[in-house]
Amino acid sequence: MRMKDLKRGVAAAALAVGLMAGSAQAQNYIKLAAEADLKSLDPIWTTAAITAGHAFLIYDQLFAQDIKGNVKPQMVESWKTSPDGLSWTFVLRPGLKWHDGTDVTAKDVVPSIKRWGARIAAGQILMTRVSDIVAVDNRTFEIKLKDKFGPLVEMLGASAQPLVIMREKDAMTDPFQQISEAIGSGPFTFEKEKWVPGSKVSYKKNAAYVPRTEAPDALTGAKVVKVDGVEWTYIPDAQTAVQALIRGEVDFYEYVPTDMIPVLEKDKNITVKIINAGGFTPILRPNHLVAPTNNPKVRQAMLYAMNQSDSLAAMVGNKSLEKECWAVFACGFPLETNAGVGDWGKPSPSNLDKAKALLKEAGYNGEPIVLMNPTEFLVISAMTTMSAQQLKNAGFNVDMQNMDWGTLVTRRTVKDAPKDNKSGWHVFHTWGVGPLSADPLTNNTAATPCDGKNWFGWPCDEQLETMRQKFITEADPAARKKLADEFQTRFYQQVPYIPLGMFFQKAAWRNNIEGVLDNTKVVWWNATKK
Repeated sequence: MRMKDLKRGVAAAALAVGLMAGSAQAQNYIKLAAEADLKSLDPIWTTAAITAGHAFLIYDQLFAQDIKGNVKPQMVESWKTSPDGLSWTFVLRPGLKWHDGTDVTAKDVVPSIKRWGARIAAGQILMTRVSDIVAVDNRTFEIKLKDKFGPLVEMLGASAQPLVIMREKDAMTDPFQQISEAIGSGPFTFEKEKWVPGSKVSYKKNAAYVPRTEAPDALTGAKVVKVDGVEWTYIPDAQTAVQALIRGEVDFYEYVPTDMIPVLEKDKNITVKIINAGGFTPILRPNHLVAPTNNPKVRQAMLYAMNQSDSLAAMVGNKSLEKECWAVFACGFPLETNAGVGDWGKPSPSNLDKAKALLKEAGYNGEPIVLMNPTEFLVISAMTTMSAQQLKNAGFNVDMQNMDWGTLVTRRTVKDAPKDNKSGWHVFHTWGVGPLSADPLTNNTAATPCDGKNWFGWPCDEQLETMRQKFITEADPAARKKLADEFQTRFYQQVPYIPLGMFFQKAAWRNNIEGVLDNTKVVWWNATKK
């Protein structure tokens, strides 16, 4: 037996023992093979998808988006606008309680909005237009504006990096520091005492939660929990995770590697399905604060180095689940455009020559480019490995550093250059969700303000940011399309990030699980386990 196979066998055996040992306490818990290790509990401090999934379970939102992207009320019962449009008054639903038993009040909402507004792109845009946010009484709060701002509710309900409502004392935490408690008012409660970092996370049904009465639709409607709880088990080896699903040791696997989909599709006990029909938008994100990736010509060289077809093949390996796309606001959505796309959009051997010429113009002298590689996150690791080779072919001296995804999420917050800090970096890969990337206001990676408070990588271009802000007040579809053309043309001059197409991901679950909602992120209200 090969050592690699032996290790997998040991891992599988250990997993089985662990799952059986926990089965008594989890008789009616839905058990998941988690996408990554949960290292941060704070969805404002990090935009990691695993933390967003955690947040959707334990917190609630004022407004949220349905599967079509429409914003609907969640914690809010009613709202109204003053005749001059400068004052918006919101009333919370009755019966909202924190998991510690205390009432949710407007005093919790006010700092929650402000904390979100300090870190998240949509919130930052909103807060530039807000003059004050005040609690009127226990259930009522008011947002006062400097100028009329029609899409206020849409901003509050944007689900890319959601505005989740925290207790006042938690929301008062510096937005650039992590919260220490995870006590929400949502349909599940976090079982902190069962949290084993690197291994397991557990959530139980919040029996005190009062759901809405509308039908559930993605992140909106009635969040009725029909199981005792949900348990995430972190299984970094994909084959081990697939075998655990086949044997019934876990019930659900969100990101199934493409080469293992046929195996699961042949199993009559398992359902395999795309949950997010809008797809995902992978990117290569440079650090704009450190040399040499702070040079636009170096970033343009990366554009010419990248071959989307090869990148998608490495990530997915199934043409039916891949789509080449250079549209910044995603393909298949209203703002898709080919404006500003240069020769890099057409694979050619001459592209490497152009990349090398740009590096020479930039004065690049072979400095190491630190590329972070999360080895256990298979899709991103495959993408990273391919990019490392593509960048090397173009003349970059690539220092690919292996780590787990949780470490990458922590390291990407570091602004120091690698030469000054061993945790520093130049580039890393991640992805967005198609419907959210398609909106300039929820596409966090498209924000380029020069205050250093935007998303990791911190691109600075006031001209681009001014263009992006114009989308807020422009309602005419033709005018928005023209804005998208102008934005994308400037985007590819400055290169805040390198788009790498789009892909679609299949999830798999055992047939004893029913009621899984189509969504941009898997949530567990409405689901049952037989």
